[in-house]
Amino acid sequence: MFVVLGATGNTGKVVASTLLAQGKAVRAVVHDAAKGRTLKDAGAEVAVASVEDRASLESAFRGAEGAYVLLPPDLSSTAARVDNDRRAKNVAAAIAATGVGHVVLLSSVGAQHPDGTGPILSVHDAEATIGATLAKGGRTRAVTFLRAAYFMENWGAALPAIPQGILPTFLLADRAIPMVATRDIGRAAGRALVEGGTGKRVIQLAGPREYSPREVAEALGRVVKKEIVAQQLPEDAMAAGLLSAGMNSEWARLFQALTHGINTGRVDWEDKQPLWRGETDIETVLASLVRAAA
Repeated sequence: MFVVLGATGNTGKVVASTLLAQGKAVRAVVHDAAKGRTLKDAGAEVAVASVEDRASLESAFRGAEGAYVLLPPDLSSTAARVDNDRRAKNVAAAIAATGVGHVVLLSSVGAQHPDGTGPILSVHDAEATIGATLAKGGRTRAVTFLRAAYFMENWGAALPAIPQGILPTFLLADRAIPMVATRDIGRAAGRALVEGGTGKRVIQLAGPREYSPREVAEALGRVVKKEIVAQQLPEDAMAAGLLSAGMNSEWARLFQALTHGINTGRVDWEDKQPLWRGETDIETVLASLVRAAA
């Protein structure tokens, strides 16, 4: 039995469907049983649990050969790192109590660093907390940290500027960075779960190639059949812009720190760790985002 947290989310639903397609038994964990109906119809067992509730996690993890876990962002939090540390400890305690054999944690590029990465610091902490289950002498045999690149789907936030012919970004317009589609994250996580293994490993995950914001704008132009130009905005104006859009100060600060980390190269791969590449290119994801927004 494989357990999938966030089974109706962008990555979790792909993990679940990937495993089901291979004939694996899947327990799909959701916040609302009604939202798991499609997965239930596809053959999954559906369980209701939350990373805020250790008891519900223990019930969901019981009997699991492997589990896909993640810390869903809570944009209402005013102490994100503290709150996520609590959630990670709930997950780790439930893993230890139930003896999940192999855990795949959705982490991030740059998670090896203890500072300078904004919201990525929460998965840096989670790697340490969940990784410690291996050292406790329990039944957990393997922990995999799936460090994903910048989500291609993040560009969806810039689509309202299409009528003006621009793609606004706080990233350096000509600096190519690794990006990955959420569907490829789900497929990679499913592959890692089925492969199993022992001990702790890191898998770094990117798309077929790196892209600069200028290249993203060109790809978007091909999708909408209109010239789109990357508009590079000043990095130090990001927090104020997010605050004016309604984001709280905690997350505005974290996202500006993340952008600075990407622009300066702090948010990058760890040396000597394997890199897997997905097959979904940026134009495919942009086309999907444009269709969804229509």
